[in-house]
Amino acid sequence: MSTDAADVTIAPWGVGDLPLLEAANTPEMTRYLGGPESREKLLVRHARYLRLNETGEARMFRIEVDGEAAGGIGFWQIDHDGEPAWETGWNVLPDFQGRGVALRALRLCIADVTTRAGGGRNVLYAFPKPENAASDALCARAGFAFRGQAPFEYPKGVPITVNVWRLALR
Repeated sequence: MSTDAADVTIAPWGVGDLPLLEAANTPEMTRYLGGPESREKLLVRHARYLRLNETGEARMFRIEVDGEAAGGIGFWQIDHDGEPAWETGWNVLPDFQGRGVALRALRLCIADVTTRAGGGRNVLYAFPKPENAASDALCARAGFAFRGQAPFEYPKGVPITVNVWRLALR
């Protein structure tokens, strides 16, 4: 199915979205993120997504294609090189990859974060690993500017190198 005929939407992360985290917790889906997480870590992540949505510190979404859960996307507050900003990240389940779903979802996410820009947070960053060619291409197609590579920690305490992509929201 082409995404031209598909309806790609994002919906706020909800209590019933834990199975979506579980579906994305495979070696294939987490190869650039340090590998699958334990059940306990998934439960903590799910609770954090719900809490952050409630407090407004972040917005986490379920990606849907024609009403079917297809992945997750969101943005959260960060400070990057002393600059208050937002960071975004996403995943799209294998059955929906290669169909433009991530780009459509990222554009919807950018539209949402743009409505929240201000208060010193007028920039959106993405930090894919250099090996993650699909995410790098997605950032470029969505209008982010490549700013080079930088050291990073992900998961916490694990040093990695990332590509830095920056999008001015205003």
